[in-house]
Amino acid sequence: MDALVRAAFVTTSVLNRLGAENDLSLTLLRVCGILRDRRLRMVALADYLGLEKSTMTGLIDRAEKRGLVARSPSAEDGRAIDVFLTNQGAELVERLYSQVQQALAPLTERLNTADQQRLQALLLRMLDAPDS
Repeated sequence: MDALVRAAFVTTSVLNRLGAENDLSLTLLRVCGILRDRRLRMVALADYLGLEKSTMTGLIDRAEKRGLVARSPSAEDGRAIDVFLTNQGAELVERLYSQVQQALAPLTERLNTADQQRLQALLLRMLDAPDS
């Protein structure tokens, strides 16, 4: 448990630093990461982050003004609103993803390839995520 908490602290520290360098709050950084490979309804995004709808709306308003995200009616339900990254937002996310990898490399490179794969599989299992 101690090692997991320490790893979370190190990771959070990297994310906070990179967020600050790019004028992004940790919450907005999380939004961008979540939207990296999908488009979500505002309600689902708010639930995922544990935020109230009004807080989520303000956050997305600010991100939209910066050109990072856009909104459009859901294709499945015209009453719902989907949020997705703009091209500018996607470019930022890819740059940040690369910077996170680079910042955490000194830790992950201590493990051989098999241990890195094992760590990934264990973390995904802990998070109940698919292995892909």
